[in-house]
Amino acid sequence: MATTTVFGVPHYYELTAARKTPALVFIHGWLLSHRYWQPVIERLAPDHTCLAYDLRGFGESRYGLDQYRPGLPAEVKALGASASPYGLGAYARDLAALLEQLDLGPVWLVGHSLGGSIALWMAHCYPQQVQGVVCLNAGGGIYLEREFQQFRQAGQYIVGWRRAWLRYTLLPLLLTRMMVHRPLDYSWGRDRCLDMLQADTAAALGTLLESTTEAEVHLLPRLVAALQPPVYFVAGRQDQVMNLRYVQHLAGYLPTRPGHSPVIEIENCGHLAMVEQPQVVAKVLQDLLHTASLLSLT
Repeated sequence: MATTTVFGVPHYYELTAARKTPALVFIHGWLLSHRYWQPVIERLAPDHTCLAYDLRGFGESRYGLDQYRPGLPAEVKALGASASPYGLGAYARDLAALLEQLDLGPVWLVGHSLGGSIALWMAHCYPQQVQGVVCLNAGGGIYLEREFQQFRQAGQYIVGWRRAWLRYTLLPLLLTRMMVHRPLDYSWGRDRCLDMLQADTAAALGTLLESTTEAEVHLLPRLVAALQPPVYFVAGRQDQVMNLRYVQHLAGYLPTRPGHSPVIEIENCGHLAMVEQPQVVAKVLQDLLHTASLLSLT
């Protein structure tokens, strides 16, 4: 178990062997942890340095939160984004410090759902540390009040009604079917249950509420339109959490590039592409990095 202290909080991470090709940094989504990236990393590690870590308050990075030293990148303040320690900008600051400590960079960021938004903020605030961004099952930029209110209420209900004994019920089995196109192996349902139950309450609620305000949602298109590193969106065609049209909407703010398709769709895939279709996700990432390397030579 590898940990390093970032702004006072121990952060858990797993780093594969160093390679000459660009490093890939994987950022998990809400109520998840680093472990969901393992099927993809297993396929990429022979050729790429891969870093997966637990966000502050989640997974194995849920300890010592009372020692956190808050702060925000200047770019976050300039845009009037959330000043909360659980805002997207604060998590981008954590990641930038983690990369500096591990002497990694510039890197490719691969963010799932909430992690995709963190990746976009990281690329905006720390462009010198980022070669490119891949948002997996992530999009947005449209604020639909009723839908967001329902989403926030459901999330608050989940966080508020967590009980340790739920791991011994049918909940793990139910979680093998939630938000996916086809049922996952039971082990993934068990892991999802544990990660959901163990996440710090303040972090779980804070990330949910701070990332889904109207102001934060409307900032994402501004970030995407101004980013210099290449940005791609990988979407599950059957994703009911982040519908394909919202992914395409946010990708539509990218600068137009001839022959460039920023949205890559995965068939038979819901909201957890990295465990539903790990081989496809790994192949997509390999192809994107290969294309980027060729473009850098022209």
